[in-house]
Amino acid sequence: MNKILAAAFLLVISSAHAAQEPEAVFNRSCVMCHNGQLPMAPKKGDHAAWKPRLDKGSDVLLKNVTEGLNVMPPRGLCMDCSPEDLAAVIAWISK
Repeated sequence: MNKILAAAFLLVISSAHAAQEPEAVFNRSCVMCHNGQLPMAPKKGDHAAWKPRLDKGSDVLLKNVTEGLNVMPPRGLCMDCSPEDLAAVIAWISK
């Protein structure tokens, strides 16, 4: 239930205010790691890999993307992404 609420929250926030198209941001900044090349980076649509991340809540997930985590660079290398853009990408890549 928490996962569904977190995903719905991300989707509502991101779709209402994102200035950039999530797929375009993913293809420009995220795909190089989230295409299966790095085993630590969850692939788009890999529900099992995304579940523990989504379970931590949208605030934690957005903070980790914004600040970077482990080998993931801050903002996932999307320096012109707003928090709303990043939330939209998270929602898109994790569904």
